[in-house]
Amino acid sequence: MEKVKKYWYRYFIEYAGVTLGTLIMAMAINLFLGPNTIAPGGVTGIGIVLQKLTNGLITVWATNLIVNIPLFIAGVMLLGKSFGAKTLYGTLTLSFFLMIIPEMGATDDLLLSSVFGGVILGIGLGIVFKSGGTTGGTDLAGAIMNKFFPGLSTATHMMIVDLLVVASSGILNKRIDISLYSAIALYIIARVIDMILEGFGYGKAFFIISNEPEKIGRTILEELDRGVTILKGKGLYSGLDKDVLLCVVDRAQMAKVKEIISSIDKRAFIMITDMHEVLGEGFKEMKIE
Repeated sequence: MEKVKKYWYRYFIEYAGVTLGTLIMAMAINLFLGPNTIAPGGVTGIGIVLQKLTNGLITVWATNLIVNIPLFIAGVMLLGKSFGAKTLYGTLTLSFFLMIIPEMGATDDLLLSSVFGGVILGIGLGIVFKSGGTTGGTDLAGAIMNKFFPGLSTATHMMIVDLLVVASSGILNKRIDISLYSAIALYIIARVIDMILEGFGYGKAFFIISNEPEKIGRTILEELDRGVTILKGKGLYSGLDKDVLLCVVDRAQMAKVKEIISSIDKRAFIMITDMHEVLGEGFKEMKIE
């Protein structure tokens, strides 16, 4: 209780994030995915299929509650309380927004619906996950199934459930293209979630092996004002000790770094890799609560 009082603002922001995320998810489902029976996995995908199958008698929001509440109870009983109150809150708010937002197709074009629905749903889910919550669904079902069938990972169980939902959307409509569009939406959702969680400010990390490490390092420091670290390495074939430079820069500075290296040592060996999130001086500030 003392911890809640001390960090009340953080809890407020997290629950506000879950609320915003579920609102965005509901908009994606009721405006793009549901009206076109595009079911990109998950419990909401099951709801879209059931709503079509029963001619609207069983709604998506009702399915979300009917499936997720028992899943949440089973998860607490079998897996402990690690899922927390935010999972239950996310389930309830998503069902609420699905209920109050009218289901009216923004477009009849299946490709546009799968792309925009996938992007918007991915943004919503990403915000929910970034706020420390979930909406239950296949991640909780996968964890429960893994308890009974440990031979398959939780991720594998989730994938099986999602693929069955995707396939059922096409079978129900007797159109394989519906399943294919559902698969496109599922892929987009996963990619957008990754972008939300990992951040958009992609940096570039350079690993540089050169005969002129000191000169290259100092030039990068002076011209780009970026820190450079010298790592000690050793060539396995030659047996010689080598200094390896490590430098992280903004994407916009990548060309300049390559230009600096080339101007000093054209024979330098360079490895460049994406850094999804960089914290510390010169980049995003690291905050510890």
